Amino acid sequence: MTSSALVEWLAQAGLRNVPLEDLVDGFGRRLNGAGVAVERLFVGMNTLHPMVRARSLIWDHGQGITKQFEFVHAEIDSAEIRQSPFDPMLRDGIAERRYRFDTGADVPALPVFEELQAAGTVEWMGWVLPLGELAPRVGGATEVEHAERGWLVVSATTSQPGGYRVEDVALLRQVIQVFAVAIKAVTTRAIGHGLLAAYLGNDPASRVYAGTVLRGEVQSVEAVLLFADLQGFTALADTVPGRDLIALLDDYLGCMVQPVVDHGGEVLKFMGDGLLAAFAVVGGDRAAVCADALKAATEALALVDRLNMDRRAGGQPAAGLDVSLHIGKVLYGNVGSDTRLDFTVIGPAVNEASRIEALCTPLGRPLLMSRAFAEAATLSQDRLVSLGRHRLRGVREETELFGLS
Repeated sequence: MTSSALVEWLAQAGLRNVPLEDLVDGFGRRLNGAGVAVERLFVGMNTLHPMVRARSLIWDHGQGITKQFEFVHAEIDSAEIRQSPFDPMLRDGIAERRYRFDTGADVPALPVFEELQAAGTVEWMGWVLPLGELAPRVGGATEVEHAERGWLVVSATTSQPGGYRVEDVALLRQVIQVFAVAIKAVTTRAIGHGLLAAYLGNDPASRVYAGTVLRGEVQSVEAVLLFADLQGFTALADTVPGRDLIALLDDYLGCMVQPVVDHGGEVLKFMGDGLLAAFAVVGGDRAAVCADALKAATEALALVDRLNMDRRAGGQPAAGLDVSLHIGKVLYGNVGSDTRLDFTVIGPAVNEASRIEALCTPLGRPLLMSRAFAEAATLSQDRLVSLGRHRLRGVREETELFGLS
């Protein structure tokens, strides 16, 4: 394969949004097909995500993609990162570096280089390629506090005796920037989807990316609705310092969110110290969906109880959790103005679930379920007990509520 053919393939791969793993694998195989004896490729990049700071993968000539890594924000200053050969390149603005292991001259004593030398690697060649600013611009100016340049790091190693030939280096330098552009093209969608999913949820993010973006574009679905709300958070907010309050809220919301995600639910909205989640009824299996929602609710309550035990043991204030479950038809999709949309669920069932949650504290029950949920939850009915009929705010007729037996 000629260099021009490789450049054309990279351009087409970027335009077609070829998956990142396929792009790297195809690049490595085509480099070897062009006569450049690349044994291993390392590709890493930072990303715009509230949890993940950087991602990387390793390609091997004989096995393809062998390893993939994610680094959370707290790990970016870890020894593993600081001992990377790319760390000084990023800090000092160095775009390209080469190290020959067979001569041993000027090779830093780094763990990755020791591993490569033990595997018979002769030469390492690495690049740092800027991908533009990651920070959003507000009012035409970058928010300096959060500004960070996007970057891609790539290394190519060879076990060829004598290292890379002059023509090998020339071809690598010719195609590496096109490779970076292709990487940027195929990862932009993944970064955007990941960011949308972090704020909207995975299903809404997928729908938005699929084109469900028109205001009023909604669909009617049946779903189990889960409302969760902390008890006494307002009093805590008056006594806990700001940053400590945010950390406390994150801990409690984490207890609510993870069980929902684990059992197939979608967190649609955070509402101060609570949340709204939905479990879509797919294929008419209402009993199984209700069972999953009930597991999520009870696990969230258990996690909050455990968190409260730890907080009280440390002399810290604690908050209880109220949860309600209801099932019904809702409208799911885009609502809002022509300049600001929200992907959410609306309808009487949502309002009823909220009103049921408001009765948890008065009834002394951390978990309340509607009669509709109890009737649909045929796999869990032996765990449910009627609490009698109660009036919900804004609802004309009294409704029967259920708790755990």
